Amino acid sequence: MFVDQAVILVQAGNGGNGAVSFHREKYVAAGGPDGGDGGRGGDVIFVTDSNMSTLMDFRYKSKYSAENGADGSGGNRSGKDGKSLTIRVPEGTVIRDNESKAVIVDMSCAESFTLCRGGSGGWGNKHFATPTRQAPRFAKSGLAGEMLEVILELKLLADVGLIGFPNVGKSTLLSVISKAKPKIADYHFTTLYPNLGVVEAPDGAGFVIADIPGLIEGASAGAGLGHDFLRHIDRCRLLIHVVDVSGCEGRDPTEDFTAINEELRMYDPELAARPQLVAANKCDIAQNDEMAKRFKKHVDSLGYKLFMISAATNKGVRELISAAIEMLSTLPPVSVFQPEYTQKKDPEGSPDDLTIQVYDDVWAIDGPWLERLVRNVNFSDYESRMFFDRTLRNNGVYRRLEDMGIKEGDTVSIYDLEFEYMV
Repeated sequence: MFVDQAVILVQAGNGGNGAVSFHREKYVAAGGPDGGDGGRGGDVIFVTDSNMSTLMDFRYKSKYSAENGADGSGGNRSGKDGKSLTIRVPEGTVIRDNESKAVIVDMSCAESFTLCRGGSGGWGNKHFATPTRQAPRFAKSGLAGEMLEVILELKLLADVGLIGFPNVGKSTLLSVISKAKPKIADYHFTTLYPNLGVVEAPDGAGFVIADIPGLIEGASAGAGLGHDFLRHIDRCRLLIHVVDVSGCEGRDPTEDFTAINEELRMYDPELAARPQLVAANKCDIAQNDEMAKRFKKHVDSLGYKLFMISAATNKGVRELISAAIEMLSTLPPVSVFQPEYTQKKDPEGSPDDLTIQVYDDVWAIDGPWLERLVRNVNFSDYESRMFFDRTLRNNGVYRRLEDMGIKEGDTVSIYDLEFEYMV
């Protein structure tokens, strides 16, 4: 099954917590704090794999997590760093933020990319020893690893895209000019997913070509899985527009040609302006010469090069491919999507981001920075409580409460902690 889009949640590892420990050894008095630091959480790294051609691996698994860092321990032993998680994707995969839809990275130009970084490990209590605080009974907890829900979107890396209505001979043409073996049958929508082929040239000026499943009117609005097909020609430097001029199905080639170009324009005006070569296929069984002549006149008036071909008999195919090679030599390389995503704020937050709400004489304070501070404090230890009080005062939390009108005796509520405010 060809899968070209998936939504997954990736989570980097959390940092390990620092340890609260004191050195105890016979004949060693007042050994002091020796709590080790927590290990760093593992990263989530994306790498390209040339052996992958679809996003099938992500169809049944949607959450990927790296390993957490281990907690520190006594004896100044630091915790083990978490193992990073490597996720393999096909070349040409574009990674977008699912919330904003902004491009984070295009994996056609990067062999590897660290999407989410693991959290730093917390400090052990040895870091908090001072001449006046010689036995700190608190340590820092590790930071949470980054988490992100992303869209994986595969956009084929092809120089040339074959476009046109269903059953006009695109797959036959691909099988003739390359070693690709697409399914070929005499009914519409035989091709259900894009096929890639490599066109080889004697001088080495070959190119990669993609057979895009047949488009229909309304494809730009998603009809007939239009978006799923159109995304694969976003990168193509050149389009070969295949049109059936035989009249066997009672279709007008001029109307078909106009309809497909209009769908391209509605999907992306830049895509409609992409260079095109027009292949009038099945000319060997044309039933209406007048209709074919009218089509040729229309194409000439728009400035496109027209080639009368028969993919089934190879008529005109060599001339078409030669023209494609010549045109590709003058065109810029395959397009690469530039990053648009803006990294979110540090998950640790800051004192300025605190939310303060007043309920009668109760002042409730909330925020990521404060939540982490509370986790790092041992409220049963006097020195830890003094550290907590100084941290709030030095970071302007008390001043902000006073500016908002707090009075002596009011209750301050911080998560599970409540205390009476004293001036």
